[in-house]
Amino acid sequence: MALARAVPATCAPTPDNTHWTGVLNDLSSLEASLGVEFEERDLLVLALVHSSYLNENPGSFEESNERLEFLGDAVIGIAVAQELFRLNPEWPEGRLTEARSDLVRRETLARVAARVGLGDHLQMGRGEATGGGRERPSVLASAFEAVVGALFLDQGYDTAEAFIVRVLAPETPRLRRTASTRNSKSALQEAVQAMGAEPPEYRIVHVAGVEHARRFTAEVTVDGRVLGSGTGPRKSTAEQGAAAAALKAIPSGLQRGESGEPP
Repeated sequence: MALARAVPATCAPTPDNTHWTGVLNDLSSLEASLGVEFEERDLLVLALVHSSYLNENPGSFEESNERLEFLGDAVIGIAVAQELFRLNPEWPEGRLTEARSDLVRRETLARVAARVGLGDHLQMGRGEATGGGRERPSVLASAFEAVVGALFLDQGYDTAEAFIVRVLAPETPRLRRTASTRNSKSALQEAVQAMGAEPPEYRIVHVAGVEHARRFTAEVTVDGRVLGSGTGPRKSTAEQGAAAAALKAIPSGLQRGESGEPP
């Protein structure tokens, strides 16, 4: 069921803001990348306004994209939940929840935003842009949510839902890979316990990258022996990778002598 469109008055630029005339005329390429055409283009413009732009250009716009971000986050959540529920009737609630979390998390939405070139169209302050704001995952994910919120207001839920399902489709193979390794730590725990070994221990051995794009490397040891390592954007992801690698090393890795050399 399509919901009624409601465009808030704060979406319009202030009367003296001639800069936005050029911005409005430059949206065709973004709409082509998104695969949608807005009826109220002011909504799309607002979705591209980062708060840092307002800080450096007071009075240029009545608000940033943060309220649209809030709305878009909710729309994405229900659309993803609905699609997962429809496509996977055999999945229990727990697995549906995990899958939804994977698809709506910041890293996933940032990849989608990067694919459509959303960062190039963001209006942000010079300092934020110089500091890598156009590539920052948190900024890209928030802007994508704002665009979804704008589309929802412009054309209703049905159009927004179809857009979300379409642009997230490339992420479903990644979702399947994630699901196949999600419980590697639990599987490793059960395997080593069955062999009478001590519980696995994890430690982060290396951290690379800038603050907003960290890469963690984790190692897992069992009975003092390193059985596997993994990397990822979060500590938990790196530990899951290490556990998956360790599972491939079992049982050979636990059959070594106390010195760590083959018997």
